Amino acid sequence: MENATLPTLYEYYTSGGIQSGLNADQNYFTLNERNITLYSGAMHYFRTPKQLWRDRLRKMRAAGLNTVETYVAWNLHEPTPGNFDFGEGGTDMEDFLDLETFLKTAQEEDLLAIVRPGPYICAEWEFGGFPSWLLRTEDIKFRTSDAIYMAAVKRFFNALLPILAALQFVNGGPIISVQVENEYGSTSSSTFTPEKQYLKELRQIYLDNHITALLTTADGVDSFGDAGTDPELFLVTANFGGDPTTSFDILEQMQPGRPKMAMEYYPGWFDHWGDGHSTGSAVNLLENLVKIIAYPGSFNMYMFHGGTSFGFLNGANVDNDLPNNSGFLPDTTSYDYDAPLTEAGDYTLKYQLVKILLRTVATPKTQLPDPPALIPRVAYSDVPIEQFMPLKTLIDSQNIKPNHPHPIAMELVDINNGSGQSYGYLTYRKENLNLPAGAILTLTSYVYDSVLVLVNGRQIAPPLKTAADLNSFGFYKLEESEITLTDSDLTNATIDLVVENWGRVNYGKLSQYYQFKGLWQGDILINGELVLNWQHIPLEFKRSWTQNLAGWQDEGISSSGLYRGYLELEAAPEDTYIDMRVWTKGIVMVNGFVLGRYARIGPQQCLYLPAPFLQQGRNEIVIFEHYEAADSVRFSTDQIWENYDYFKSHKRFHLS
Repeated sequence: MENATLPTLYEYYTSGGIQSGLNADQNYFTLNERNITLYSGAMHYFRTPKQLWRDRLRKMRAAGLNTVETYVAWNLHEPTPGNFDFGEGGTDMEDFLDLETFLKTAQEEDLLAIVRPGPYICAEWEFGGFPSWLLRTEDIKFRTSDAIYMAAVKRFFNALLPILAALQFVNGGPIISVQVENEYGSTSSSTFTPEKQYLKELRQIYLDNHITALLTTADGVDSFGDAGTDPELFLVTANFGGDPTTSFDILEQMQPGRPKMAMEYYPGWFDHWGDGHSTGSAVNLLENLVKIIAYPGSFNMYMFHGGTSFGFLNGANVDNDLPNNSGFLPDTTSYDYDAPLTEAGDYTLKYQLVKILLRTVATPKTQLPDPPALIPRVAYSDVPIEQFMPLKTLIDSQNIKPNHPHPIAMELVDINNGSGQSYGYLTYRKENLNLPAGAILTLTSYVYDSVLVLVNGRQIAPPLKTAADLNSFGFYKLEESEITLTDSDLTNATIDLVVENWGRVNYGKLSQYYQFKGLWQGDILINGELVLNWQHIPLEFKRSWTQNLAGWQDEGISSSGLYRGYLELEAAPEDTYIDMRVWTKGIVMVNGFVLGRYARIGPQQCLYLPAPFLQQGRNEIVIFEHYEAADSVRFSTDQIWENYDYFKSHKRFHLS
């Protein structure tokens, strides 16, 4: 313990009793009527396993931070309408969702908390935190005072906000501030002006649920000014990654004499598949934090610990304003963010510089814990692939296969108690086709987001070898695409079009929020003739479903399908990475849980596998490979960032 004779943070700010919370009525913050500068870092409870929360939080406090900030992911907590999961809801993600315990753990680690419940959060998170079942509601208008949208928001907030209200600082908890909406100014366009009424209605829901903590908004104020806020109702904060002076000067113009805060200062950045790995300068981070403190201002480093977008929960960006998939940019599973704490919780140079800075300038001086030892990682021995299941066998085994005249989006398939399909893959199947040699399949509009083509079980879509292949058949960039189905005549043939949701866009204009997944936007033609009446077969890869699959075989080829091996552990599990460089593209499941996506195009080449996902004894590893498989599962002690412009030579799969 550093400076054990000093008070803890909570002892300093609560001695004599709690009279008030975070106050912003002057040009500096006070907490319980004592001056405070917020030295905050972002960490998302839903991106780090529950068993590792305390480790990450203690490392944050050891760096000198006094606050942790987190978003709240609506799509996790209300996976189907009216059914909530706050840690015991039975979903595959339930172990991540005990928000109350996360916040109490932060308090136990002597950290205050800022909570940002949205309802829109961005966060490079699937659909910006929105549940996909909202898309089933006709005429819904996202992020407006639309009654249909607000009814759904209110139902969720009425379940969430009582949890937060009980944990406010004034009630003896850690929460000092709550953000309303997120970067709302970015919705500004030639056809839409952000609604002040919407913000007022959100604020009223907070007040009705006894949220008395300081309410804020956050925007890139240098781009959007006060378009996304109401300075009369909220403390306005700024998001930026460079010199703070411009943004803070704008805040002073908007709210003279109020505290200045960077709600998001970016020490790094996130990654898209097919791009290079993003990094940020440690020196620039230090220089700009010094400027923020000297202004004077407060900060929240976004991210301080990025973590991982496990499962199918990565988001995506767009590089244009068009309401189609032409500008789609899917984010990687790793959310390392080049943050001060790595994806696996390691210290970095940025961490050490922040620690030195805050030890020098932070006030008041309080006790700090010793930095926890690093959690060890191991590269386990290669796991041989033992069994294979062809993709056609998997599709054949499914019982849910509603028929629709025209292909519909996965969100509109009537499953999950009427809430549709959110994640995974949707297969469009057409049977009993007579195909002449040279038959051409044409997709008349964009694919949302990638598609495999099986003809009598044989996958014929070209593999994703380089980022340039994203401009070819099978991916999201082409408005119309075609492929030759067969070089010989076929009778009674079966075609399966297996479409992947690669992540819904989390940031864009409101016209881009109606982002259904699948082959819903156009027609499917064979030799120019419209093909109707397709079976719709969802492949969601939920844990219970994956663990009960039948149809495994001991012989296989390097082709589309499921591959299974077993990691046998005689001792207690340790953290590791699964090295996917010798595979092509797909997803990895460990003991039924979807760890995340991989793609040889990079930049991410490994999937973080925390020890809590493993067990002593046998661990099942299942890989859904889209194209060309390898014969084993390899491991690494560290993440590997590489871009591949070609396949390096490696051993292809064969079961003997």
